[in-house]
Amino acid sequence: MTDDDIIERILTFEGGFVNNPLDKGGPTNFGITASELGQVRGLGRAATVAEIQALTKADAAQIYKDKYITASGFEKIANTGLRLIVVDSGVLHGIGRATKWLQQALSVPADGQLGEVTLNALNGAAGAKAGGGVLALRFKFIGQILKSNPRQVVFAQGWLNRVADLIQYA
Repeated sequence: MTDDDIIERILTFEGGFVNNPLDKGGPTNFGITASELGQVRGLGRAATVAEIQALTKADAAQIYKDKYITASGFEKIANTGLRLIVVDSGVLHGIGRATKWLQQALSVPADGQLGEVTLNALNGAAGAKAGGGVLALRFKFIGQILKSNPRQVVFAQGWLNRVADLIQYA
């Protein structure tokens, strides 16, 4: 699986333009939020709904590659199934949280930085089980979200289907 394959898989999960008032991210297109698009484009503000609607799939793919694979350091995860799990977790729940989940699954200090200790641990015995560990932590986090904000239940099936689909790569 290539990084382009990973991005295509994420884009399949994310779909197109959505403007659900219950979504804390506000309007999104291909999973890219207004605040993220504004930041990436250096607008000094969140993108407008029209700017979000005009976002192309190619632009979204480039944002995913630049931010969630390259800048995050996730490109250094050699196991591409695990890379997909961690990148997708970063897209949905933040790069820092995804990195901490990976570190917890590897039993290394969870500082949110993908450094030498974490990358070395990927080569050990824990590395083979890290994908399942990340997904287990993600399941727990979804439960915490739903407990603290029951109105988010509208998104639960999508979140859970997405995690369930990723189990095959663990």
